[in-house]
Amino acid sequence: MKKTVFKTACTALNNFKIHFFVLSAFIFLMLSGNAYAMHISEGILPFNWAVLWFVVAAPFVAYGLYKLKKLSSIDPSFKPLVGLVAAVVFIISCMPMPVPTAGTCSHPCGTGISAILLGPGLSVLVAAVALFIQALFLAHGGLSTLGANIVSMGIMGSFAGYITFKTLRGFNTNLFAAGFVAGLIADWATYLSTSVELASGIMGGSPFMPLFTKIIIAFVPTQLPLGILEGAITGGMVVLLYKKRPDLLIKMKVIKSVGGVANEA
Repeated sequence: MKKTVFKTACTALNNFKIHFFVLSAFIFLMLSGNAYAMHISEGILPFNWAVLWFVVAAPFVAYGLYKLKKLSSIDPSFKPLVGLVAAVVFIISCMPMPVPTAGTCSHPCGTGISAILLGPGLSVLVAAVALFIQALFLAHGGLSTLGANIVSMGIMGSFAGYITFKTLRGFNTNLFAAGFVAGLIADWATYLSTSVELASGIMGGSPFMPLFTKIIIAFVPTQLPLGILEGAITGGMVVLLYKKRPDLLIKMKVIKSVGGVANEA
């Protein structure tokens, strides 16, 4: 009886902490003084390009929904975990640094850590939800450019980060180093694909490569250090989970067992 009461109390406390975390983040964002249009802003891309990126993004988002439904039916506790990761991605990607010369802004993405924990399919869905809420309620990004932003941050960032992490772990790289490089590559892949989207959409009759190069160069001063910072955050979060909740990493198939690789952290 006492064990049941204690377990119920712990569950209630954990739920409270999750709700408090999300609510605090929401209030913080609502009270912020300035709002910059993050990601690719509304109206930047021509209609035909905006539609194209929606078409590209749609099957990945649909697959993410399928994965969420399938895994949640097996383990009901999985859905709240995905929600918590989505909140983390939402907050991380709400730290914009305007880049006037590129028609957008720089910011950490968070898809590196979400791809490591959830896999790339669910990470795309998490990014799509975060991007939609930001565009709809915070004027960050745009609804017409939502497809393009999902492709760059959700698809490219997630798959680049996931493949990098799994490849490095295959060579017995420790968790921090693998997480660091995965977060870095996920961030830079996002801005590489954003540059492709911008150059393709606004080039008109101009050559693609010169415009693409200019946009990349415009991103470098902010995104180079931000990518390194996101790498450190990603690696640190993975190591923290390994030390505090290794069972979660095993459950999400990030690691096979505790202590399976020498000097994990």
